Amino acid sequence: MELHDVWFVLIAVLWIGYFFLEGFDFGVGVLTKLLARDRPERRVLINTIGPVWDGNEVWLLSAGGATFAAFPEWYATLFSGFYLPLLFILVCLIVRGVAFEYRAKRPEENWQRNWEQAIFWCSLLPAFLWGVAFANIVRGVKIDASHEYVGTVLDLLNPYALLGGLVTLSLFTFHGAVFTALKTVGEIRERARRLALWLGLGTAVVAAIFLLWTQVENGDGQSLVALVVAVAALLAALAANQAGREGWSFAFSGVTIVAAVAMLFLTLFPNVMPSSLNADWSLTVTNASSSPYTLKIMTWCAVIATPIVMLYQGWTYWVFRKRIGTQHIAETVH
Repeated sequence: MELHDVWFVLIAVLWIGYFFLEGFDFGVGVLTKLLARDRPERRVLINTIGPVWDGNEVWLLSAGGATFAAFPEWYATLFSGFYLPLLFILVCLIVRGVAFEYRAKRPEENWQRNWEQAIFWCSLLPAFLWGVAFANIVRGVKIDASHEYVGTVLDLLNPYALLGGLVTLSLFTFHGAVFTALKTVGEIRERARRLALWLGLGTAVVAAIFLLWTQVENGDGQSLVALVVAVAALLAALAANQAGREGWSFAFSGVTIVAAVAMLFLTLFPNVMPSSLNADWSLTVTNASSSPYTLKIMTWCAVIATPIVMLYQGWTYWVFRKRIGTQHIAETVH
């Protein structure tokens, strides 16, 4: 296996880690409107992800940085062609982070309500837009012989991509509901489990349609295995949720995300960004990669840095592993 193949796999792993981790905190952000009934319950939901949401975004920074260094042609074409959607995602992530920090800084109801609205919308929109972006990458976009994107923003809003956005939004919200049931106590835990059932059933329908569509258009034997694993894991997550085994349900919902994203990358390889105009104009792991020397240096950096990141993130989750409820929320911070 060549180094550019290795880095394709590593970038896939980084995106899988990002969607696994950021997926549930996007879902919790959406649930601040769908599940929480009052301000204390919204505070409970926010507190479940408060210690970890910013650490989860490290995976996005790592994926973007690795793409820039390992596949500069891919990075350039992707960020020029998808400039407006990616800028919108970036703005949402910035506003969302500010909302987490500023919401409780003042006691006025309007102040807190406005920041809660920001948390909801800035969780929902990126969850949807990431699916749109990755669906377009897999489907192929208008790339010319110079590897320049020559389409428009409207070209990205095709039925396949919009369905992909609906899949990521529903799957992340389901993942967040299972995480909420795992991290809370009392009535909010029970309601999270009931909501997770309906979210999971809806997700199963749209995800099955999208993944089957992907398999028919671009799949092979390996991607079919990933599809079967994703569907089986989602059904297992629903069964565990109904049995009140939130830990297993969260693990299986995570496997669903891992398998689904892995399937997208399996259908993509050896391309990194297919051209819908001419297959010969597609960006591949070969023509979009950096020099072997650059990839070699990056590999050594990854070997040193990756275990450190995983250790400190694991430690954070261990420290903040206990369940919480409205009884743990001080009256002054409602």
